Parts: sequence; structure tokens; C-alpha cells
Amino acid sequence: MGSPPDTSKTIKLERYNSYVRRIQSTKLLNASSKLIFRTTLLIALVLVLFFTINYPPLSDRRVDAGAAIHRHSFLSTGFFSSSRFPTSSAIGGPNWEKQVRHSSTPRRPNGFSILVTGAAGFIGSHCSIALKKRGDGVLGLDNFNSYYDPSLKRSRQKMLLKNQVFIVDGDLNDAVLLAKLFDVVPFSHILHLAAQAGVRYAMQNPQSYVSSNIAGFINLLEIAKSANPQPAIVWASSSSVYGLNDKVPFSELHRTDRPASLYAATKKAGEEIAHTYNHIYGLSLTGLRFFTVYGPWGRPDMAYFFFTKDILQGKSIDVYQTQEGKQVARDFTYIDDVVKGCVGALDTAEKSTGSGGKKKKPAQLRVYNLGNTSPVPVGQLVSILESLLGKKAKKHVVGMPRNGDVPFTHANVSLAYRDFGYKPSTDLASGLRKFVKWYSGYYGVETRVKKEVQGAGEVPEGGSA
Repeated sequence: MGSPPDTSKTIKLERYNSYVRRIQSTKLLNASSKLIFRTTLLIALVLVLFFTINYPPLSDRRVDAGAAIHRHSFLSTGFFSSSRFPTSSAIGGPNWEKQVRHSSTPRRPNGFSILVTGAAGFIGSHCSIALKKRGDGVLGLDNFNSYYDPSLKRSRQKMLLKNQVFIVDGDLNDAVLLAKLFDVVPFSHILHLAAQAGVRYAMQNPQSYVSSNIAGFINLLEIAKSANPQPAIVWASSSSVYGLNDKVPFSELHRTDRPASLYAATKKAGEEIAHTYNHIYGLSLTGLRFFTVYGPWGRPDMAYFFFTKDILQGKSIDVYQTQEGKQVARDFTYIDDVVKGCVGALDTAEKSTGSGGKKKKPAQLRVYNLGNTSPVPVGQLVSILESLLGKKAKKHVVGMPRNGDVPFTHANVSLAYRDFGYKPSTDLASGLRKFVKWYSGYYGVETRVKKEVQGAGEVPEGGSA
């Protein structure tokens, strides 16, 4: 009987192969672990870098606002979107700071240094020019949104530049940008006119009203409370806060807790927010309740503006009446009168009393009506426009829809007259004539007023804008 086969060599070979496989598996596992670790570390570093660039620590925002502006601009503006309007210098750069300082430096003894938000808007542009012409330093801030034709806002911007007013293209909710502006300029005053306007649009885009009229206002107040010195603030409320009030004329003493629209509710919220920041931080705050402001360079969403456009184009216009069949009436207030009111409020605004975000003593808190005190039925507005345009309107009388509009407004301005001499002096016919003169020149259309102006050898307003 033969001897059994020798398997020791086979066993040894299998053991060796198993050992080699274990070594290779261990090496592969170690290599994979290192790769995963390095990949994870790289991703973590990228995330840290991203959030550091876009969300700098609050404690560093005041210290390094300039660098933060550069990083913020690259990620949110320069890289992801195209420039909406050419600028002469980068935000936060040396040339930009030079423009900001030059625009905000007063040219008269004891002149103000004023930040005007919404400076490319209707009221903001008029106020900026008036303040600049009397020697105050004026810096504008506007986001040039598309609520109405941005080209009109850009035309106002060009007009302001001719008057040495520089407008920073930015948003109220950009806290880093606001911090940078206050680092560069010790503003003595803020004229806060930026807002999401319009009663009816709130039914289409309610969030825009919360973002601008509430969040944007709070963001501005947060910056102002920590500024040194704290600026005095005059800001735009609205006659819409009177809502369903049926006492006439509307007085600052009347109740304002029944708003008829979301727009009105955000403006009323603004008044309560102003009270809070005045009470806690010593900010001097003056709210102005504007009553249907109109005039050259006005807003295309206002009735007098789009009535003019539609009448000239032969389109029908809707003229509202109340559910009881009465005409809707408005206290139309000419822009020059409103500007005088804004300037008067600024001139009589007392200094804020806080420092370093802490209140030292009670500060001024005011609210005023700025209206014309003479309500005019909308039907009469249309008749005046027909005469000025030299064309009959195709009127369509309809019941007022339930969209937040109120049937009438009527301002009592005795408080503003007492405190800073506010006294409106422009009747509707005279104010609309000036508006139509501007409209004819700006849009290059023929109207009766334009023919009269040309016959008298006058230069139409707005023609060079």
C-alpha cells in the first residue's frame, strides 16, 4: 500500500495566498479610509469657506465691513447675476467710498448728513434734490426694483447725479451694506422713504410688503441704534393707516387699528415698531402719513398717471364709485408741498438719545399728516386731465372692488402746521398742469399743455432726462 500524498506544500501555499490577500485588503482599506477622510475634510473646508464668505460673524461685521462687502458682492451679484446698471466703481472700493463721502458731506454751516432710502423713488428723488440744493449732504440708497418701470427710476438717478447726489444700488435687507455705509459716514439724519408701495399689489405679492416695510425697516433701525452718533430718523408712514376710520378730517388722534389693506397694516406695524425702538434704544423717530402724493416724476401705478396714459392712447378708464353710488374722493397732495413737509420734519427732529445701543433718556417720537386738506372726487380729477390733455376720456364707472382701497381721504394738518409750519398751497388743477407738462416732455407726447408751452417759448419739463 502506497504512502498518502504530501499536502504540506499545498497548505503552505494556500496560507501564503491568504496572507497576501489579507495584506492587500488591509492596504486597500487603509487607502480607502484615507481617501474618505481627505474628501470629507476637503468638503468641510469648502463649506466653512463658503459660509465664512457669505455669512460673516455678527461681531466682525462692523470691524471688517469693507472686506465683507467685497466678498458678498462677488457671490451674490457679480458671479450669479449680470449687472443691471453700470457703476463707476466697485461697492466698498476706494473710489466708491470717495463718492459716498463726497455726496454725504454738507456744504453749508451746520448742514445735515442725510441717508435717503428710496432715493430713486418719486418722493425720495424730489427730497434729495431739495436737501442737496440747500447745502445738506445727501446719500441715496435704492434697490431699483421692478414694481414699476425701473427705467423711470434710472432717469431720476441721472437727474440726481446732475445734482451731485450719489445713489448706492442696494437693499435695506443687506445688513452688511448698511453697516459699511455707517462705517464710512456718520449720518446725522435718515430720511427713510423706501417701501413697497401700492394698496392693490398686496393681493398679488404680499411677501414683498413684509420684506420691505417691516423686515427692511427693522434692519435699518438695528443699524441706526448701534451707530455712533445715533441719527434722527424721519420715515414714511401712510394715510392708509386710517383704514376704516369714518371721522373727517383724519386726525393723528383718531384710531388706526382697523387697516383695510395689507399695505396699511404694514405701515401701522411700522408705527408700532418705531415706538418700540424709540422706547428701548432712544432713537428719535418721526412718522409722516402721506396723502395721495402726485406731480412730475410720479409713480406710474397712481391713478392720475395711468389715467393720463390711457386717455392719450384712447383706452377706457375705470372710475370707481362707492357701494352707495357716491364718488370716490382723495386728498391729492402736490409733491412740492410734501417735500416742504419732509424738510420741516427733518429740521425740527431732535437728536436721538442713545449710545452704543443703550437709551440714556427719553427721545422724540412724533407722527404727522401731510395732506392737502381738500378732498377732490376722482371724477373731477378726470375732468381736469381732459382739459389739460385736450382729449375726452372714455370713462367706465364701476363699483369699487374690495381690494383694500378706501372711499375717501381727508387730512387734518394742524399739528404739522403748528410744529414746522406745514401749509400746502398747490390746488389740484395747478399741480396736474405741472405734471402734464412734465409727462409731455418726458414721454414726447402731444398735449394741449405742451402746445401752450411751445407757443409761449417755454421748455417742457422732463425733456432732457
